[in-house]
Amino acid sequence: MAQDVVEVTIEGNDQMKYNLSEIKVEEGQTVKLTLKHVGKLPKAAMGHNWVLLKQGTNIQEFGAAAAKAAGNDYIPEGTDKVIANTKMLGGGEEVTIEFTAPAKGEYDFICSFPGHYAMMKGKFIVE
Repeated sequence: MAQDVVEVTIEGNDQMKYNLSEIKVEEGQTVKLTLKHVGKLPKAAMGHNWVLLKQGTNIQEFGAAAAKAAGNDYIPEGTDKVIANTKMLGGGEEVTIEFTAPAKGEYDFICSFPGHYAMMKGKFIVE
């Protein structure tokens, strides 16, 4: 029997890397995700967020649109491609969000700070 709530902690650092490349949850679970920026650089230079994209989203196209949305934590205004996301963090900051795991399948997660999605990405697997 699945737990109702699954807690996940993921870290981003000043080397543009997440410490996890895969997160597994179960369909319908409440996901309590904590993003920790373990680096020291400020948000303007090395900001990180965590964005869970809907299936079929082109990461490069989303990243290009996100780069133009600095005033909205690099989430394109009015997008329908995001399931859940954190705000943008600078070094030493952390944030926790809660959302319901989507339908079974494989989803991409990225950092949408300009250029980061090339290295800061992973798979969110719903079983």
